[in-house]
Amino acid sequence: MDIVNLLFNNVLTVPVALLIFVFFLLKSSIIFVPQNQAYLIERFGKYLSTKEAGLHFLVPFIDRIAADRSLKEQAVDVPQQSAITRDNISLHVDGVLYFRVLDPYKASYGVDDYIFAVTQLSQTTMRSELGKMELDKTFEERDALNTNIVSAINEAAGPWGIQVLRYEIKDIIPPQSVMEAMEAQMKAERVKRAQILESEGDRQAAINRAEGEKQSIVLSAEADKAEQILRAEGEAKAIIAVANAQAEALQTVGESANTESGQKAVQLELATKAIAAKEAIAKESSMVILPDNATDASSIVAQATSIISQLNKSR
Repeated sequence: MDIVNLLFNNVLTVPVALLIFVFFLLKSSIIFVPQNQAYLIERFGKYLSTKEAGLHFLVPFIDRIAADRSLKEQAVDVPQQSAITRDNISLHVDGVLYFRVLDPYKASYGVDDYIFAVTQLSQTTMRSELGKMELDKTFEERDALNTNIVSAINEAAGPWGIQVLRYEIKDIIPPQSVMEAMEAQMKAERVKRAQILESEGDRQAAINRAEGEKQSIVLSAEADKAEQILRAEGEAKAIIAVANAQAEALQTVGESANTESGQKAVQLELATKAIAAKEAIAKESSMVILPDNATDASSIVAQATSIISQLNKSR
């Protein structure tokens, strides 16, 4: 019985062992490459091929996966380092580098550690680019600085199968003395702007006052002008009214003088005025020369009557 059991157990063990061997053989010969991944296959230690996303088969015990490279965009923190600007100011700068693997073969066989290599290259390139710029430009032209660093790194990292997409400077830290000087400069600029704004306000206020005074003078002059025009118009209307009244009076007197009774009234009025004039002359002067019959009122009236008659005839 013991011999039968031993033979039976051995018969069952061989197939199981064979199945296990086949399973591990298949497992080592079939590989699944994930998306955005690349496997580099070597045969007897020599590069054979690059397997990308999908199902692939390998020769067991002969082929092996030498490297696994990610084709995704990667971000690497660039450690803080010291750099000297063109105007000899020491700065501490750090950043972030974004890149991806374009050629897995070059990234594996062209350089030992492509992440370390591209990080060191970015540091040296950043120091070189900062050395070409002055301190003020490093703050004002950060985008241009990032672009120049990316261009320089891509030119040098081409043999490594790496493409640098962008480089971002996180912090630029100048020395404490420079920080204090910059703060003093900023304070002076703020004071300057405040003074300029204050002077502009005073200037605008003076202009507004002058404009107000000017408008006041103009309005006053226009008011005086309007007043004078109205006064002149009023005087002109008054003169016209008086002239019209005098004309109407003369017309009325003339119409009355054309009648017989009007002639007598005119003669009487003239005689009265002549006598009043002689009396006034006699009061002002001690000597009066009169015609012989000048003292006769009837002769004066007769003379006035003759004058009026001659005027009527001339008409």
